[in-house]
Amino acid sequence: MTTDVSWVHARDVHKSFKRGSEIVDVLNGLNLDVHSGEFVGLMGPSGSGKTTLLNLIAGLDRPTQGEVSVGGQIISKMSESQLATWRTRNIGFVFQFYNLLPVLTAYRNVELPLLLLPLNAKQREQQVRTALDIVGLSDRLHHRPGQLSGGQQQRVGIARAIVTDPALIVADEPTGALDSKSADEILNLLGELKRTLKKTVIMVTHDPRAAERADRLVHLDKGLVTHAQA
Repeated sequence: MTTDVSWVHARDVHKSFKRGSEIVDVLNGLNLDVHSGEFVGLMGPSGSGKTTLLNLIAGLDRPTQGEVSVGGQIISKMSESQLATWRTRNIGFVFQFYNLLPVLTAYRNVELPLLLLPLNAKQREQQVRTALDIVGLSDRLHHRPGQLSGGQQQRVGIARAIVTDPALIVADEPTGALDSKSADEILNLLGELKRTLKKTVIMVTHDPRAAERADRLVHLDKGLVTHAQA
């Protein structure tokens, strides 16, 4: 991972969507810097642009105007195929509703991102087992999502996010579907990934308790950063 002081840059970022004949502006010249190894929480009212910004940083979407760079690479100028390769190697995704395939075991769900990389079965197995061990689910390898609690399913989701050893983890409301005890466990785990594995974590949340775990909070409103606080 790069040790640049500022590792994620968003500069004068605009994002608009077309809704029928109407143009809807979601981001309006936003600027943001995230340091390497930082845990940042994105907060703001519904419609403020939090998830849109997260998707731009993760290379899932492109800005209408402006520049987004991660680790010194300008991802907003990459082609679709370049972006797909870059995401596989550099980004781990954690979703609110886990996005696990119900017919696959925990092991197979975690293995999925590795199938896009030039690894043999033994290498994949080693990385899957390591990821599930990190999230404390070594004893649930062969369980399907329906056999796991919500907190365990989110742990599988985090194992899948880290199995390729990405530099950046993006989490969109990772505790939104969990009870408070499971949410605390997931937040502890994200904090541990930041501390021990030196991951950069950017998390969208509405939950003040989740926000307290971040190193820094960035507040958005009407497509702009209104203020940031440590």
